[in-house]
Amino acid sequence: METLVEGAVAEALRNEHGAVIRLYVAACAERMAPLFVGLRAGAPGREVDLDLSTESVRDLWCVDRPFADVAERVRLLERFPELQPIEEGITDAADTYAFFAVLCLRYALLAHGSGNAADAVSCVHAALTAMGVLDQNAAGAGLLAEEQRLQSLSLSGDTSGLWDASVTAGRERFRAVVGRLPRWACS
Repeated sequence: METLVEGAVAEALRNEHGAVIRLYVAACAERMAPLFVGLRAGAPGREVDLDLSTESVRDLWCVDRPFADVAERVRLLERFPELQPIEEGITDAADTYAFFAVLCLRYALLAHGSGNAADAVSCVHAALTAMGVLDQNAAGAGLLAEEQRLQSLSLSGDTSGLWDASVTAGRERFRAVVGRLPRWACS
């Protein structure tokens, strides 16, 4: 597989300016946010992490200029347990998708601060990888194709409804992951 990020998307991002890149990563982070917030809600000692994540995703939508403390937020995010190396690797489904959500947010924050297309491509690559894995594990989910569609929408210039579509997609992803978790499955 060459790359999950379509060449046209990567090329379009390289040709864009800061505000377009910031909008693009805000939408991507919004779609992935429920996979961290929903899966970590109620976990002891994670309140500050949840607040940082939620505030960061909200602030990413302010695309006219980078917010002042992007570097500090990235530094704090990099301390999250999801981004710490573990010898045995990640094997739990909830941990896997929470990792991808945090990784996506990290790159979204970096891209928001720098306007760098490479960071934006890394952000969306994390989202695409997560959706590819989820599609493999949730029959008929179609989440990878939906992520690719929303990426194209983010770059189309017609962003009306982008936030709503991103929130809806995030909820669908969360439901798909929760459906795979035995402790959360409905009886």
